[in-house]
Amino acid sequence: MLENDQSGTKIAECIIDFEEQSPAGRVNVNKDNADQGLAKLVLSLVELLRRVMEHEALRRIDGGTLTEREIEEMGETFLKLDNKMVEMREIFGLKAEDLNLDLGPLGNLM
Repeated sequence: MLENDQSGTKIAECIIDFEEQSPAGRVNVNKDNADQGLAKLVLSLVELLRRVMEHEALRRIDGGTLTEREIEEMGETFLKLDNKMVEMREIFGLKAEDLNLDLGPLGNLM
């Protein structure tokens, strides 16, 4: 087991080694851009979850299981999330297409 003060460093080194060997289209993290690489991974996951939630919301709207108020609240929530995603991409110098992860046999995220 790794000691507490060294565990973060060891894990970061393993991630960096793994990511440097990753094929194109994957998150590429190195010692110089670790923050941006981690941000890219996290924002890509948030984008994936946002798309799944949006798909489910549309399914529920089409199914007639939501009230007008619920539909309005969901719309506002998705708009706020989109605005926050734009803000976070700007902070880390990322573009929307940078979040297009290769999901293997499922294809690309976007």
